[in-house]
Amino acid sequence: MTAGLSIGLVGAPLLLGLIGLLLPARNRPDAAALGIAGAALSAGVVALMLLQYTGPVESTRPWVAFGDFQVSLSSLVDMRALLTALAVTVVAVCVQVYSISYLKGDQRYAPYAAQISIFTAAMLTVVLSGDLILLLIGWEVMGACSYLLIAHDRSLPEAPRAAVKAFLVTRVGDVGFLLGIVLLAVKTGSFQISVVLDKVQTLDSTTVTVAALLLLAGVAGKSAQFPLHTWLPDAMAGPTPISALIHAATMVAAGVYVVARLFKLFEASPVALTVLGIMAAITLLLGALAATAADDVKRVLAWSTVSQLGYMMAALSMGAVDAAMFHLFTHAAFKALLFLCAGSLIHAVGSNLLSRMGGLRKGMPLTFVTMSIGLGALVGVPPLAGFFSKEAVVASLHDKPWLWMAALVGIALTAWYSTRLLLLAFFGPTPEGVHPHEPAFAMRMPLVLLAIPAAGLGLSAYVVRNDLVHLDGELVLPLGLTAAGLLVGWLMCRHHTDPVLRLGRFGPFVAGGFGLDTVQRWLVVVPVRAVAKAVRFFDVSGVDGAVMGLGGATRSAGSGLAAWHRAALPRAFAAVLGAAALLAIAGVTLSLVGLW
Repeated sequence: MTAGLSIGLVGAPLLLGLIGLLLPARNRPDAAALGIAGAALSAGVVALMLLQYTGPVESTRPWVAFGDFQVSLSSLVDMRALLTALAVTVVAVCVQVYSISYLKGDQRYAPYAAQISIFTAAMLTVVLSGDLILLLIGWEVMGACSYLLIAHDRSLPEAPRAAVKAFLVTRVGDVGFLLGIVLLAVKTGSFQISVVLDKVQTLDSTTVTVAALLLLAGVAGKSAQFPLHTWLPDAMAGPTPISALIHAATMVAAGVYVVARLFKLFEASPVALTVLGIMAAITLLLGALAATAADDVKRVLAWSTVSQLGYMMAALSMGAVDAAMFHLFTHAAFKALLFLCAGSLIHAVGSNLLSRMGGLRKGMPLTFVTMSIGLGALVGVPPLAGFFSKEAVVASLHDKPWLWMAALVGIALTAWYSTRLLLLAFFGPTPEGVHPHEPAFAMRMPLVLLAIPAAGLGLSAYVVRNDLVHLDGELVLPLGLTAAGLLVGWLMCRHHTDPVLRLGRFGPFVAGGFGLDTVQRWLVVVPVRAVAKAVRFFDVSGVDGAVMGLGGATRSAGSGLAAWHRAALPRAFAAVLGAAALLAIAGVTLSLVGLW
């Protein structure tokens, strides 16, 4: 039964998504119905599987063979997979419902809704897969869907560029991911995850470390870890519901989940865990600092996602898998809520910029309350969800003081930029020409639904697993830093002014991620383009030129000979006699030279 439900869990959004691709692009009602039905059916299947859950279940069916390697249609269902699938499907339902009103008037709604369904099915494939190749298929389908969804609004020139950037940057990491899978399969003789993990202890340390580092390259790309994080803020060019989907429960969560799923491999490589910790520390600080200066409300939240993913990876680097997944679940709730609230702000104001917002709480009370809940959960204000999960993460980092200190600094920065966002958007005077109003019911309902887990998920989880968080004296320092960050944010923006935006070029430099895009452009993009230009020149002027030149010379020679063949009889006869005379002279000359 578990195997059948797993097929239904993935198959419902996949099948309905494929059907949706066949609809006319403007067929909004049917496309919306298919999209919501696919996500809702999957959510119902997950709920049923949770009710029936008695323990981990693995089912395997042979699929295709590559030589001695067997790829199987294998599912590996445990409580972690089911909870992750629940988060994915709930967010997907909210995004599909929210999109009905947010993309009202969109001329390409049918492919949009269908691509969300396929995206959801791909993430669920990653979550439930018990085979590395099947996992890779879901992993890559997510990448393709993210490209299509980020570039959905073709009227925005930055959307196609952002989509291409996301696709290429994540592909860089995916090359390593594929090589890591191949290496593990060659060394263990299987693609099945349970078999690979059982044989990890039989592998030499070099193989384990190389495989783990190669997999980390793919994880860094998907989960936006330094230095492959630069695509995520630019992905905000896509529709806001897609930002919620990507940032909350699908693509960026995939990397965290894969490390948790394959943690036995990473645990066997101290080098890989150290690299993961360093990468996480840089990521969480860089993302938090960039968020303090961004003016675009979606980019603030995007950089926040980068930072929070750093917290999850930091916990994983310390072996605190449950703490990392706990924060992944709470983050899925409050970050999806925050992005959808941001969509409501943009819908009302007509701009993404915080500098063009203000005083919106009076005309948008529901959005104000729900976004306050989301920001409070992000900051870690007790008893909201993020308080419990973030404390679990921070508590797991004590054995590495440098990583623990980075997490504490990140706490203060998170409180700062969250307070800044709240004050600039909802307080102060309302800009001229802005008429704040709540969105339609289809956009309000997901806000209320997501506010419930954003507020109460952490406390509920603490009641069930109180071993994850220890509410003792160690909380004083994180809570003190949270209060300090809140105070700094309030002092800087209480008069609806933002000193960061008045720092000239320094503000955009910080908001842009400290120029890492420029570094990557000069170290990677410019050299690759130069090589491509040189190769193209060699191909066009060299190879093609030689071929075309040889062809032209042959045609010219042929034309000359043809002209001689068409010569008049007296001239042709003279030419033959002349040639015969030349041959006779040459023969006599060679004979004399030979005698001599």
